[in-house]
Amino acid sequence: MTTTSRFDRRTADVVKWVATIVQLVGYGLTGLGATPWNLWAFFVGIALWFAVGVMWNDRAIMVVHVGAFISLLVGYLNS
Repeated sequence: MTTTSRFDRRTADVVKWVATIVQLVGYGLTGLGATPWNLWAFFVGIALWFAVGVMWNDRAIMVVHVGAFISLLVGYLNS
């Protein structure tokens, strides 16, 4: 992780926890059969995790979340 200041690290920590909570809400909505709300929660969580990848300059996090976005989008458009 290559953050440049304590503020950057704090910001990334907040974003990653918000993203994690949003993703968990998405899983819960999936369990309740609340479509498409679950997908919108996942899209928000994916975007936030992608932002964390950018903040950390971590390509692996960015790539996995681009893949998740494409996969969910294609599934949604085909349903």
